[in-house]
Amino acid sequence: MQVILKKDVQNLGEAGDVINVKDGYARNFLLPQNFAEAATKGALENREKNIARIKAKQEKLHNEALEKAQAIEKFGTLELSAKAGESGKLFGTVTTKKLAEELAAKTGIEVDRKTITVNAPINKIGNYTMLIKLTSKVKCELNVSVTASEVVKEAIEEETSEDAE
Repeated sequence: MQVILKKDVQNLGEAGDVINVKDGYARNFLLPQNFAEAATKGALENREKNIARIKAKQEKLHNEALEKAQAIEKFGTLELSAKAGESGKLFGTVTTKKLAEELAAKTGIEVDRKTITVNAPINKIGNYTMLIKLTSKVKCELNVSVTASEVVKEAIEEETSEDAE
């Protein structure tokens, strides 16, 4: 099925592109999510008329993303603190939602949590790198440093050693 993308879709294309996809993918995902429209004769003619507007909008979004990426990279390191055990293991995992919230709180730059990927699960104290994919062409990296806000004595190990005696 031939569709016209209304929005950028990762690994598929950018807004305004005419692409061929499987019928089920178009009917069950792209069309209901309003990511695309069927490439009918009228829609293709409308796309041709609006191609300049679409390209201008994409250029504006690209420039805004570049500015965001430069500001994020200038920030340096995002420092977080979380409750941890004596071994350095965190109680829970730092999620992409938490990373997005912390980034917005400390820099004022809003990013969608879905655009953030981390090189490893953040479940221990240490340094990590997160990749932020602002658009299909604009990506930036930010270092994340996780420290312990509170060290909790791990009672499970003590109980097992007392039972052994």
